[in-house]
Amino acid sequence: EIPKVTWDDIGGLDDVRERLKEVFVTDANREAFERLGIPPSRGILLYGPPGTGKTLVAKAMANEAGTNFISVSGPELIVKWVGDSEKAIRQTFRRAKQMAPCIIFFDEIDSMAPVRGEGEGRVSERMVAQLLTSMDGIENAGDVFVMGATNRPDMIDPALLRPGRFDSMVLIGKPDLESRVSILRIHSSKMPLEGVDLESLARRTDGYVGADLAALCREAALCAYRRDRDARSVKTEDFEKALATIRPSVKPEVLEYYEGIERKLRERKAGMDGYYS
Repeated sequence: EIPKVTWDDIGGLDDVRERLKEVFVTDANREAFERLGIPPSRGILLYGPPGTGKTLVAKAMANEAGTNFISVSGPELIVKWVGDSEKAIRQTFRRAKQMAPCIIFFDEIDSMAPVRGEGEGRVSERMVAQLLTSMDGIENAGDVFVMGATNRPDMIDPALLRPGRFDSMVLIGKPDLESRVSILRIHSSKMPLEGVDLESLARRTDGYVGADLAALCREAALCAYRRDRDARSVKTEDFEKALATIRPSVKPEVLEYYEGIERKLRERKAGMDGYYS
């Protein structure tokens, strides 16, 4: 079915939204893609640290495009289909074709498509081979689109990242100032705030990801409850206490790791553009 999550539920990530529009065929861009001879993409990989909203992004994209959505957890697929994971992959693609237009979303895809030949075993190698075969077998890329999400893009078999499969890799990293304001507004929208400056709060939460900011708002409301069981509002002092408890869940060096990958991808793309220009 079509997810109910919208971009308004996420906050920020306007640049990600625009990048996805460039690779995902919808009724809004189908005519332009055909007119300009832009080949439709079969898939896109979302990567970044935990808690940044990769799953929400995939659902919001499906909602905006009005397409059905099949979500598959890599670890759950392996456990549930012990010894027959390839069959599960085939069935997933078959079901998507029957539900087309449809997005297949593989969460934690690195668990089911690790680099082959690095000791993961024959089962993993068969799963990777089946995933490659299934993606190559998509006859109309506009009908079935594959999205993957991972915290470890370096662990994914390189064959999946070649043109015709996951054509693009998009970083879902830490939110910028404007995005943090939006996220705080979303998660405090049902709270009776009193004297709380969300923009000031956003400036003090650099390095917090979406999940951290959601936890911060919840903790602030709990602080108000602890302060006064009959409290009618959440105040600045409650957020101050929450800030002392809720700290960034992702270390700075981890964020730098992902940003480094993004820089390398941009440099590689710039080199290719220069080569073909």
